Amino acid sequence: MNRRQFTARASLAAAALVAPLARLQTAEPPGRLRIGQIGTKHAHAAGKLAAILKYPETFEFIGIVEPDAARREALKDEPPYRGLRWLQEEALLATAGLRAVAVETAIAELVPTAIRCLQAGFPVHVDKPAGDSLDACRAMHRLATERGLTVQMGYMFRYNPAFQFAHRVVREGWLGDITEVSGMIGKYADDASRREFATYPGGGMFELACHLIDQLVYLLGAPTKVTAHTRRSFPAKDTFADNQLAVFDYPQAIATIRCNHIDPLGAERRRFSITGTQGTLEIRPLEPPLARLGLDRPRGGFVRGYQDVNLPPLAGRYDGEFLDLARVIRGERPLAWDAAHDIATHEAVLRAAGML
Repeated sequence: MNRRQFTARASLAAAALVAPLARLQTAEPPGRLRIGQIGTKHAHAAGKLAAILKYPETFEFIGIVEPDAARREALKDEPPYRGLRWLQEEALLATAGLRAVAVETAIAELVPTAIRCLQAGFPVHVDKPAGDSLDACRAMHRLATERGLTVQMGYMFRYNPAFQFAHRVVREGWLGDITEVSGMIGKYADDASRREFATYPGGGMFELACHLIDQLVYLLGAPTKVTAHTRRSFPAKDTFADNQLAVFDYPQAIATIRCNHIDPLGAERRRFSITGTQGTLEIRPLEPPLARLGLDRPRGGFVRGYQDVNLPPLAGRYDGEFLDLARVIRGERPLAWDAAHDIATHEAVLRAAGML
């Protein structure tokens, strides 16, 4: 995708933010939205719940569903679960005035659970990635589209100010035609984490690097080809794919995403960079985000050469997505990431992880 194509695509997306919301609910006055959560087994479950509870003026939290009795018992007195109402799924979905459900189950149950919520008539926030089946992901979005309901995927960098700045830079053509994107995301997985991640045949590329693949697809669209390179490098008796690289081909660009779960400084080394014919932007670290911009000419108040970017603070990793979900449900704006994007992202994730 060249700069002109990206600009046209981004302009249409920007126009959608202010266009009449024909497919959304009729705009209504701001108020507290009744929301519940299904599941506690996703790695982000506690953080997502804490983000919802952080905004009582926006959300009225109804209760949480966890079918695993032993897990309920283990969590009931732990923050952020302490004092919350525990429900059966049927009771939550039958709650009068319920407006949305956050789906935070184990990955294998995310899409089936989301489909049940959509069938019951509720918009959903669904954590990532969207399971191991591309067909199931498509079915979830098809159902949501047919019923005029929102599916918000929980990719955590969508509301990160550094990535939002990156989209502006590319959209406005500051970097020229994009030729290169590269990303790295990793951590050092302990024994317990390795046992858990080994249950995913796609390893860390599937479970963690999906966040960066979501950003790549939003910037450049669906790749024409994805090549997966998977290694099991740690000398342990497990099957966890802990050292991975994926190459994404585009007509004018090559992108690479690495995921390394045997990196002792993985969190500090996480990065994402975009290079074009007229400049480059690097985000490192990703959280809290720092960005450095290099330009071959002055642009948008920035000078020629390399410079640090003054970013707005990140209020919380998950705050932005739930506040935006509330605006979408109230009919104030459409979600910026549509079904076509989410499906293209999931296909790219599965291919990058060697699962498709």
